[in-house]
Amino acid sequence: MSNSEQTQKMTSGKGFIAALDQSGGSSPKALRLYGIEEDEYSSEAEMFDLIHAMRSRIVTSSAFTGERVIGAILFEMTMDREIGGKPSAQYLWEECGVVPFLKIDKGLADEEDGVQMMKPMPGLDELLSRAKEAGIFGTKMRSVINAASAEGIRKVVDQQFDIGEQVLKHDLVPIIEPEVTISIADKKEAEGILLDQLLRRLDELPESFKVMLKLTLPETENLYLPLVNHNRVMRVVALSGGYSREEANERLSKNTGVIASFSRALTEGLDAKQSDDDFDATLDETIEGIYTASNAG
Repeated sequence: MSNSEQTQKMTSGKGFIAALDQSGGSSPKALRLYGIEEDEYSSEAEMFDLIHAMRSRIVTSSAFTGERVIGAILFEMTMDREIGGKPSAQYLWEECGVVPFLKIDKGLADEEDGVQMMKPMPGLDELLSRAKEAGIFGTKMRSVINAASAEGIRKVVDQQFDIGEQVLKHDLVPIIEPEVTISIADKKEAEGILLDQLLRRLDELPESFKVMLKLTLPETENLYLPLVNHNRVMRVVALSGGYSREEANERLSKNTGVIASFSRALTEGLDAKQSDDDFDATLDETIEGIYTASNAG
């Protein structure tokens, strides 16, 4: 299947994006929620084997198909491994009809100006070339906004778009993710500033470039509609950001044209010790709920 089919699916396909990109820092928590305690593995290599087994179990489940899951974000180590006897990105597209993305950031820098920028990404061009070769469609990178700081938010958006343009030159579609922390007192104000800054950089993009945006579910319903309708935006997706799946789905359903890209909310309720039937049934119910909320708006 060609890149244009993937583009069409990401632009107008019904469904949501599964975020399966927990990295080294968030893996112990992801495994704990999956019913595997830290004393059940003794090295980082073992931990990553267990995380890969969890992701493989999700991806090879009968519930995980391109009918409802249109994309999946992978961690670099997942891209380099196999699922079901095929390279992971190839398996996702050929067996599931799910468009593969790659998380490319190296984590967050310390907070400054109320935000956490992304750490430097040495060797990014090489990684992007490898991703393209592996059949990856797009990338994802995350920064965090912890205050309604005009200067900080401007810097976050500039960094995201500067790297986004580097990604676009490799013929990959960047998912730009400036996450607003859900617990901050001035969340609504931060989101207003963020919207203005995103529109500023989108308007400056060359006409042939299209990006995707991954945003925290806003306090004001449909705040991000101008982004959904922007001609440089392929898709706006939402992160669950620490909201329970129920609240995330409810907020999502009130935002027209925005679909989910949930991580923790996707794996909520799954357990390593579940039988395959129970695992598939739980995942099926979760996917259906997120799919319904993604297509409600």
